[in-house]
Amino acid sequence: MKLQVTQENLNKALSSVARVANSRGTLPILANVLIKTTNNRLSLSATNLDIAITHYIGAKVSDEGSITVPARLMQDFVGSLPDGVIELDLQENKLHVSTEQYKSVVNGIVADDFPAMPAISSGKKWSLPGQEFKKALQQVAFAASADETRPVLTGILLRTIDGVLTMAATDSYRLAEKTLGKNKEEVQMLIPASAMQDLLKAVGDSEDQVKITHDDQQALFQVGDIELVTRLLDGKYPDYKKLIPKTFSAKATLKRADLINVTKVSSLFARESAGSVTIELNKASKQLSIRSVASQLGENTATADAKATADGSITLNSRYLLDALGVLAGDSVVFGFNGKLEPTLLYDPDSDEYRHIIMPLKS
Repeated sequence: MKLQVTQENLNKALSSVARVANSRGTLPILANVLIKTTNNRLSLSATNLDIAITHYIGAKVSDEGSITVPARLMQDFVGSLPDGVIELDLQENKLHVSTEQYKSVVNGIVADDFPAMPAISSGKKWSLPGQEFKKALQQVAFAASADETRPVLTGILLRTIDGVLTMAATDSYRLAEKTLGKNKEEVQMLIPASAMQDLLKAVGDSEDQVKITHDDQQALFQVGDIELVTRLLDGKYPDYKKLIPKTFSAKATLKRADLINVTKVSSLFARESAGSVTIELNKASKQLSIRSVASQLGENTATADAKATADGSITLNSRYLLDALGVLAGDSVVFGFNGKLEPTLLYDPDSDEYRHIIMPLKS
């Protein structure tokens, strides 16, 4: 294998795939990235056996070939090189990397030992605008659980309900649901949130469509020159629709920025109590107040103007509240609940596309 490629393109591709490489796995080769010439282009691939990602870039190929090299070393090394043309020359499982100023040799492992990259030849196919998909992931993915003892909660549910595509995630303490519009295909798949975080980085600022192909076991996402394949999770997802309240005993509408500010201030005093803050609505004074107490530090009460339908109070995790407020899109937010032990719902009064639920803490 012998070729020339720009530092910018090679660095971008390595950044896309290297994070999937697993240096802590039982197979040492999984810490490597596969470098391969394909149809006069260069492809870089990495896998941890659950997720596989490939990035294609343009290159001036003199001789075809393939090799695997340590992902971390290659990424850090190429990222440190100046802009310009890099020459890659494979000689007896050693990859010679050279520029005008640098000459290096990276020891590789033959590509034959690298796991076969998964492929989906048939299945359902559909697509979404890249930035629309990116926004939905940003609003939903963080609500998925990191606890592997309940695998289904580590996934993001994508499904169509009455021809409308929805995306949802929950860790049982909070729930995020985003409506993505009409979709002709019948979709029902549970995707690992970790794979979607990698896809989020792959989409970046791209205006390309996200093309999706999936069967019962795995899904392929294509964005521009990047392909990501992930296994799908097995298991029955909770019927979260039952949790979403349709009416409220107490509800407040206020500026989202105001609620963010008072929550941030109160959270400083809530660190001792695992982020616990108590929110009170006062209909007569048209205010929402947040109180937090720290036995060692002191206490804090912050208020914001709000249109409240009734008096009421509820105790929440301030970090969860800030996470939800950070991804809501509108200038205003509705904050509603039904008693101290019932779910709290946050949404934009001008849009029904996104809903976020936070379960209360016992006060």
